[in-house]
Amino acid sequence: MRALLRFFVLLAVALAARGADPLLADARRAQALLGPGVWSRVLRLENESRVSVYPRVLHALVFEFAGVLWFYTGRDGTQSLSLHLGRLDEDKADLGPLLREIDPGFRRFRETGGEDGRDAVAPGRPRNACFIESLVALRERLARGLETIRPALLAYYADLPSGPRGHTVLTFESDGRAAVIDPERRGEVRWFAAPQREEPLALARQLGGLRVGRARLFPLTVPSSWLRVFAAGDLAEPVGAGRRSLSVR
Repeated sequence: MRALLRFFVLLAVALAARGADPLLADARRAQALLGPGVWSRVLRLENESRVSVYPRVLHALVFEFAGVLWFYTGRDGTQSLSLHLGRLDEDKADLGPLLREIDPGFRRFRETGGEDGRDAVAPGRPRNACFIESLVALRERLARGLETIRPALLAYYADLPSGPRGHTVLTFESDGRAAVIDPERRGEVRWFAAPQREEPLALARQLGGLRVGRARLFPLTVPSSWLRVFAAGDLAEPVGAGRRSLSVR
């Protein structure tokens, strides 16, 4: 009898997992990675567009970083949600116009989560979250007191048969050399000659192959508590997907 009961419990869990929205799971996992110290909201968006790259119902994470808001989905990664610097409070208070810049069909949305805006998180990594994972890698390195000079995000784009695809890694200098931490390599530090940091495209091609056609370095200013601000002007060419730019996965 006990074995039969256990079978039905496992069956119920399997059916529930099968029916779960993977994009919602991705958003919750990404929120958990950022932690409670970073302002973030998991949103349920209804898409009214007849033609769209997004589904009719989409779960996404909106979070604050570098004084602006960012938009993440497990489908296509992270992109800037804010359009201008210096409008963080206004952007938080009125997400609607910004969301419609990503897709005009995003006319209805609501926050989803528990009493504190956060739900229990299933184990696993969020998909296409290299931007977020690179930030977390830097935070963890700083917490361990490791030398991390001139940290930056390196975003690069490869031209594939399926279309352009973006990726983001963390780069910094230590012990007179350039270092790269790629979230896809689970925290492994790869070392390069320091001058290679000054040529983002060459460095990106060593990481992503000759198909990489564009690369950009986003320097980070790091206070003692946490990293806060991109170098001035970085929103001139947002790193993201949708109507404005490419995905950073």
